[in-house]
Amino acid sequence: MFKIRFLLVSILLLTQISSAKAQSVEATVLSVGDGDTIKVKGNRKNITVRLACIDAPERQQNPWGLQSSTRLKQLLPVGSKVSLKPIETDRYGRLVAEVYLGNRSINTNLVQEGRAVVYPQYLSGCSPKLQQSLMKAEASAKQRRLGFWNQSSPVMPWEFRRGKRSAAKPQTQQECDPSYPDFCIPPNSPDLDCADMPRRRFKVLPPDPHGVDRDGDGIGCE
Repeated sequence: MFKIRFLLVSILLLTQISSAKAQSVEATVLSVGDGDTIKVKGNRKNITVRLACIDAPERQQNPWGLQSSTRLKQLLPVGSKVSLKPIETDRYGRLVAEVYLGNRSINTNLVQEGRAVVYPQYLSGCSPKLQQSLMKAEASAKQRRLGFWNQSSPVMPWEFRRGKRSAAKPQTQQECDPSYPDFCIPPNSPDLDCADMPRRRFKVLPPDPHGVDRDGDGIGCE
């Protein structure tokens, strides 16, 4: 009964928010899921928010997915006060919204740095101003080969989810930190912890720059 009541309240809240597209919703960041999803507290309710009109690489798209989620955590630390401009509620029950930190569009920021790409299928849902900003940001990131665009044959996140991996460029040993042979972490990555890693109980070799093998037994994030 409690779960049903909570679900009904959440649906009502999201419906109210989505119906007021012109209004901004003030919220506090609780956590970052991946490169385009956050959890916030607004109107005394916890809400999962999908950043509108962009798509971040999946975590399995090493190292781009990990870099995207890490960057979003840097941009929106827990406790950050954000403004949401709701667009709709998606089929997973997430609020799709433009996210602003002060006057900064986080959606645009991620695309500008090559940590996310424009999602053409849903671009029309964003405001004309944001659409223009996103397109300019992506053109700049492509030209400068930033982040996700620093590869010869990038596979769009939506294509990756469909299983179209044939065009993906395999990672070379030189592009990955040798301390973590089970998956690829770029040598110049910001400091990471176990919450940022794509799996648990993986092989770790010295010098372990991220310090995830605390007991020194060669297994990280046990």
